[in-house]
Amino acid sequence: MKIDPNVIQELIAQARKDAPEETCGYLLGKDDEVTENYWMENIDHSSEHFSFAPKDQFAALRYARKNGLKILANWHSHPASPSRPSQEDLRLANDPTIRYAILSLYEGVHLNSFGIRDNQVVDKEIHYSEDEKK
Repeated sequence: MKIDPNVIQELIAQARKDAPEETCGYLLGKDDEVTENYWMENIDHSSEHFSFAPKDQFAALRYARKNGLKILANWHSHPASPSRPSQEDLRLANDPTIRYAILSLYEGVHLNSFGIRDNQVVDKEIHYSEDEKK
C-alpha cells in the first residue's frame, strides 16, 4: 500500500494534536494507493486503546462510496508505544481485506501497516520513519 505524503503529514499532525490519547480513522483510496484520511473520534478517549463510533463508520463508508474510494486501512496512533500491533489490536483485526496502520510517536515518528489474519501479523510495510534526534 502506498500512502500520499500529505496524508502521512495529516496523520502525524492529528496524532500529535490528540496525544496523549490514541487517535484513529480510515485510510481511503483506490488501487492500493491511499489518497485520503477519514478521521474518526476515539470514543474511548484512552491512551491505550480506541473505538470508532458506529455512526462515524457508516458515514465513512457512505463518503467512500460517494467518492469512488475504498477503505484500504484502519489506522490508529500509539502515543507512547512502538508502531506494532498490541494483543488487543490483533484480536480486533477482523477484516482480512484491509491493512492495519499504526502511527507511533514513541522515540520518533513511525508509520507501519500490517496485514493481519487469524490474530497474526502476516506482513509489514514501513511507510514513514523519523527517529528521535539523540
